[in-house]
Amino acid sequence: MQNIASLTENLSEYLEPEQIQQVRRAYFYAEQAHDGQLRRSGEPYVTHPLAVASILSEMHMDHQSLMAAMLHDVIEDTGIEKQALIEQFGETVADLVDGVSKLTQITFETRAEQQAENFQKMALAMAKDIRVILVKLADRLHNMRTLGVLRPEKKRRIAKETLEIYAPIANRLGMNEFRLEFEELGFQALHPMRSTRVKAAVDATRGNRSELIAKTRVTIAERLEELGHRAEVIGREKHLYGIYQKMRAKHKSFSEIMDVFAFRVIVDDVDRCYRALGVIHSLYKPVPEQFKDYIAIPKSNGYQSLHTVLFGPHGIPIEVQIRTRDMEEMANNGIAAHWLYKTDEDAPLSVSHAQARKWVQGLLEIQQTAGNPLEFIENVKIDLFPDEVYVFTPKGKIMELPKGATALDFAYAVHTDIGNSCVAARLNKRLSSLSEPLQNGQTVEIITSPSAQPAPTWLSFVTTGKARSTIRHFLKTKRHAQSISLGRKLLEKALNNLGTSLDDLTAQQIEPLLAQSGHSNFDMMLEDIGLGNRVAFLTAQTLIQNMGSDGSINRSIEPVVISGTEGLIISYSRCCSPIPGDSIVGHISAGRGIVVHRDRCTNIDEIRHNPNKCIPLNWASEVQGEFMAELRLQLENRRGMLALLATRINALEANIDKITTGESDAQFTTMRISVTVRDRIHLARVIKHIRAIKGTVKVNRVQH
Repeated sequence: MQNIASLTENLSEYLEPEQIQQVRRAYFYAEQAHDGQLRRSGEPYVTHPLAVASILSEMHMDHQSLMAAMLHDVIEDTGIEKQALIEQFGETVADLVDGVSKLTQITFETRAEQQAENFQKMALAMAKDIRVILVKLADRLHNMRTLGVLRPEKKRRIAKETLEIYAPIANRLGMNEFRLEFEELGFQALHPMRSTRVKAAVDATRGNRSELIAKTRVTIAERLEELGHRAEVIGREKHLYGIYQKMRAKHKSFSEIMDVFAFRVIVDDVDRCYRALGVIHSLYKPVPEQFKDYIAIPKSNGYQSLHTVLFGPHGIPIEVQIRTRDMEEMANNGIAAHWLYKTDEDAPLSVSHAQARKWVQGLLEIQQTAGNPLEFIENVKIDLFPDEVYVFTPKGKIMELPKGATALDFAYAVHTDIGNSCVAARLNKRLSSLSEPLQNGQTVEIITSPSAQPAPTWLSFVTTGKARSTIRHFLKTKRHAQSISLGRKLLEKALNNLGTSLDDLTAQQIEPLLAQSGHSNFDMMLEDIGLGNRVAFLTAQTLIQNMGSDGSINRSIEPVVISGTEGLIISYSRCCSPIPGDSIVGHISAGRGIVVHRDRCTNIDEIRHNPNKCIPLNWASEVQGEFMAELRLQLENRRGMLALLATRINALEANIDKITTGESDAQFTTMRISVTVRDRIHLARVIKHIRAIKGTVKVNRVQH
């Protein structure tokens, strides 16, 4: 077991004596602060912070990180406050400790919300000092190594959180050794039976594979040496969780996964990486489209290497990674390699460190637009699994996005304003929809319009956390403003019917109602009315202190006018598909605002005369937008009938949204089609032209 003496000896390899003394002082301070506290295993609690510091020392982390590791539980688990740490060890160390602390004093409704809030706080601390996450990862790693003493349910919860959050974070920061250990320990704790079975299967096949792997490794090494390339060739073992994940994701058997041999070739410089690639490709035939150059274009976590897949001996696939020694160190330690080799405070940041800073900055942008911690953590999880795709801007700049990202994700990655105002994209100069997934190497150009705005449907195809959180934020803000506007309109109508108006209301009339409802201001009250959570007519009666009324609706109320520009708080029912020109009525739906129905719709028969649920509506003299109408058709079974129908409808500036086929026989086919039109006159023209098509037997609008 590590003790402070052995840690001091290890630190003497790379720290100055006065820095080591500060680490020792932090240890003795933590030992005194945690005096009398024991871990679940029965050991003194201080053994945990000492172990965390030891993990960081293996990565040659600086003395301030080691001091923070020693003290990381002091604020949370003892009576010592941050100010005391500032006085003893300085503001930098105290800020690191504060950032790593678990913040369990905050009370939340659910554990999920608590975990999300903790991560959100940690993201803010990371933005101030990226070392916060390194101390936190080391803390989590030691906790995972000592899971055995915990209750099974707590063990599973911690393991699940580690696999979902901390292992991906380690991967995002390029810390491969941390990631692998997180995944192995998490897999073992979360799925002990599956882990045991996969391990037994690996052990059973190791003997048969080892001889062939050894021969292949020697063949590659000897060929490189013959041609004057000094290289280290290592056979890579597949780890258990990686095997399990591939079996699940690719629906492959264990034997199919294990039939791939993996090697790593380590050389002195970048030039030799490409020369070694040529040698290996001359030795074994490469598999087409399986070569990736992460040296020219590093991964988002700073990882660099050449990847190729070959047809090896006996046709067995061989995966080969070729990299320099510095790249190997970076692949294993990632961002921590910045401190491992750091000798000059003013030295430029490593690739991994710069990428980590960029990622943390992205977290802050997501955090600013996320509605709550759970939404934030949902968006972060999306960004923690970045199987990348690389595309170009029109000026030739490389943009890196998660695999499956769309042109809309690209637009938001460039700038929030471009994302909010985009209408289409050009991929390699070809006009494309915003929802089309991007492919490696494409040049992406975004087409914007000043009048464009994000739509709720965008959330169904964007993949990046930034795009998703920005769209949600915009829609919430827009919905808020539109709800207030509609609520004001509805309340004004109700007050007019009672012989007064909003302008006539006094503070003495408004304040009691606000106090009763719990709203802090009148806009919140109006938003509630607009969303259908409060009834405008009853609110109006309360405001003029006329609660003795029987509440029956006065049919002389002027209907609310619908213009089609109200936005998210006015929706149109699918059951009867109202269009301009129809007689309409509004169903006040809690949380949705007003749902517009045709006056004859049978679905509102039960609430038609309930003033709390229904209000009269009229169309404005000029209505904007397109509206859905449903038609029932009976057609003769003729070749090309459907194509002719679509052509005629499109020629009339209407669109077919959906086609549902019904009964069909040798002579006739019945179907329903949903078409978008401007109003009843436009629909009448569409019906007239459909009737004129030879082979049309019947066409009529579906009634409800």
